[in-house]
Amino acid sequence: MARKSNKHKNTFKHQTQKKSKDASTKTKQSKKKRNISLIPGERTKKVAGLTLLVFSLLLLLSFISHLFSWKGDFSTMELSASDFFLDTDIQTQNVIGKLGAFLSHLFITKWFGVASFLFVLMFVTTGLRWLTEIKLFPEGKIYRHSVFLIIWLSVAFGFIFRSGEMLILGGTFGYQSNEWLTSMFGEIGTGFILFFLLMVYFILSFSFVVNLLKKQEKATETETQQTESRKAETEVVKQDKTEDNTEGEFESTRKATTEEQANTIDEAEKQTAEQEQEQEQARNDIELSSDTPQEEGKDESADSSGEIEMTIEQPKEEKTEDPRETSNEESQTEHYTIDTPYDPTLELRDYQFPHTDLLEVHGSDMISVEKEELETNKNKILSTLNNYNIDISKIKATIGPTITLYEIVPAPGVRISKIKNLEDDIALSLAALGIRIIAPIPGRGTIGIEVPNSNPETVSMKTVFQSSNFQNSKFALPIGIGKTISNESYVFDLSKLPHLLMAGATGQGKSVGLNAVIASLVYKKHPSQLKFVLVDPKKVELSLFSKIERHFLAKLPDSEEAIITDTQKVVKTLNSLTVEMDQRYELLKNAHVRNIKEYNAKFVDRKLNPEEGHRYLPYIVLVVDEFADLIMTAGKDVENPITRLAQLARAVGIHLIIATQRPSVNIITGVIKANFPARVAFRVTSKVDSRTILDAAGADQLIGRGDMLLSTGNDLIRLQCAFVDTPEVDNVCDYIGAQRAYSTPFLLPEVADDNSGSSTDTGDEERDDLFEDAARVIVQHQHGSTSLLQRKLKLGYNRAGRIIDQLEAAGIVGAFEGSKAREVKINDEATLEQFLNGEN
Repeated sequence: MARKSNKHKNTFKHQTQKKSKDASTKTKQSKKKRNISLIPGERTKKVAGLTLLVFSLLLLLSFISHLFSWKGDFSTMELSASDFFLDTDIQTQNVIGKLGAFLSHLFITKWFGVASFLFVLMFVTTGLRWLTEIKLFPEGKIYRHSVFLIIWLSVAFGFIFRSGEMLILGGTFGYQSNEWLTSMFGEIGTGFILFFLLMVYFILSFSFVVNLLKKQEKATETETQQTESRKAETEVVKQDKTEDNTEGEFESTRKATTEEQANTIDEAEKQTAEQEQEQEQARNDIELSSDTPQEEGKDESADSSGEIEMTIEQPKEEKTEDPRETSNEESQTEHYTIDTPYDPTLELRDYQFPHTDLLEVHGSDMISVEKEELETNKNKILSTLNNYNIDISKIKATIGPTITLYEIVPAPGVRISKIKNLEDDIALSLAALGIRIIAPIPGRGTIGIEVPNSNPETVSMKTVFQSSNFQNSKFALPIGIGKTISNESYVFDLSKLPHLLMAGATGQGKSVGLNAVIASLVYKKHPSQLKFVLVDPKKVELSLFSKIERHFLAKLPDSEEAIITDTQKVVKTLNSLTVEMDQRYELLKNAHVRNIKEYNAKFVDRKLNPEEGHRYLPYIVLVVDEFADLIMTAGKDVENPITRLAQLARAVGIHLIIATQRPSVNIITGVIKANFPARVAFRVTSKVDSRTILDAAGADQLIGRGDMLLSTGNDLIRLQCAFVDTPEVDNVCDYIGAQRAYSTPFLLPEVADDNSGSSTDTGDEERDDLFEDAARVIVQHQHGSTSLLQRKLKLGYNRAGRIIDQLEAAGIVGAFEGSKAREVKINDEATLEQFLNGEN
């Protein structure tokens, strides 16, 4: 019994602490709410609120004056509006003058009589909320009660006072409505209808009958519990007397029983008080202000399946900083001695980073979701779950720019798979595109239901770049790609991924995403620290960046254009990048370091000698806009160097961003997916495409227009990609291109052209450099085929085919025999070596 008592005490203490915590949270929210800075939309709202309050005061004074002066002003009201307001000889007795006489005659005499005073209450409530954010009463409740009472009182006064001067109490509306009702139902019937409507109003509005019944039921339960406690006490006393227990034992039993009885009574009274309080809260409408994005509140209205409160987390207002305040202090260092650290930015020491004024704000940049929309979606979700006998104990809504995340906590015993299988049913009930269920949300212990907002907001690139998350980022290659569901700018480090695969259907935001990635890096990195290799088979998507060729782009020495569009040049450039990678690894080996960060730090500290070939290594980012086109035209010639770079280039600062609009398995192969753990998926048309990109469903449930899923290998993050328009990219490139640049772009190493020579050349001087290695592979495996050379020597099909023809001309393999492998005419490696030495 003592343990039971302590349990009740602990429960009551926990509830008290929870209420205190809720009150403290609301106090903090109210303080936070009052500190919101005034933006232009809020100023207009506050001016409107002040105007409404002044109008309410004038209306109240004119109404009161009208009750005493309406007889004297009645004759002037018959004049036309122009004569009444323009003729200065006409005077009125109303204290507010002609305007007061006109408004009071309109509202009281012609409309609803003295019930028009309720209009003043409605206007004052709205005006106070607009001006000071103070809610004297729930606004929706005030309007519902006022509208009903205005109509009912007008008709009731018209029914009671049917003639004489008292007709003014009901107004013209009340008089005419009463005349019609009397003709239809008679006087008795009209009186009965008015009484019936009044009773229905009280029952629906205040639920006093229900409350009385519940109180009576609780009182009955309390009496029953008291009776059972008395019986238990009597039985304990009898048992103690029968067994001849000691007086001390009897006393302790009696005290324990009495204590249990008192706790039972206290608990019953406490539960009754708490239920009455919950019923009172359920009758109050909690208003959600869409104009204050920092406000967090609770929607305490009851849904059809039970009184389940929904916590609503409004989008947060991010801290913004002016990037122009970031000075180029690192670029101002003078090199006086050999001990002064090397400054890679010195050659372009006057370079100015682009500022956010070059970008535009698209849309209102204010996230607002109406309370009715949240309520409707919540009730439909609960109704659908209730149809399948799924109970939940808690629900929370997080409002984002594109979607709202409803987090639910299922009741004990509910299987998660049951909720996951209802994805289509919930989408049908909400009549919305792109319902996505996360069951469960990693690290939270809840189930998420993502529902698109009816009015999604556009996320501007400017707001992301101005956010403190982006401005204060210390990442090596920071990319601010968009905003999360909680309206926070999401910034990740490309050097940690280390490569990125982007895919999605046509027109869903892939090209805008590429522009956002490139713009992010350009805004944060100096030209000496970063170079791009841009591959654009469509020839138009990345052409704007040609203006920053001598600042940020890298190309082959013999290439005329920095933006690579020709497939053959793409293959040559990729091979050149592999050579650059090998050279960098050689530099790292000689410097006894493991990655580019350690190498550059050592070079800046002048611990590496440039005369020994050491140099400062900028990061290189390869961007391929349409990977599918390259695979279709060049095949293995493109895939092999891409795979090799993805496997090895991370440590030397070469990172890849591959984009495609055709996410099929022959384009995004297993080799590509294995080396691109970080993937971005825009909207696709089928679950198969989603699984091809992400190895999970979900991309088919996105709503398009930049809505995306980012997979970093662990979990999926839903983001709204920031929108940067073509004129904005043009402005940024013009700003950078107008500044002093390097004399030439960053030059990649030269490589031999795979297409040189003919497949029928037989001269020794025209043989491929890998001729002897290919001969050894063929003789070692005794299998003469082009595919063998491709696999073992990592060659493209064309080059491997030319080497096979050269081997045939030299007499090492036989002629082509259709699908069969060629005959190998040399049986062992020793004979091959003699043959090659003899030719040499």
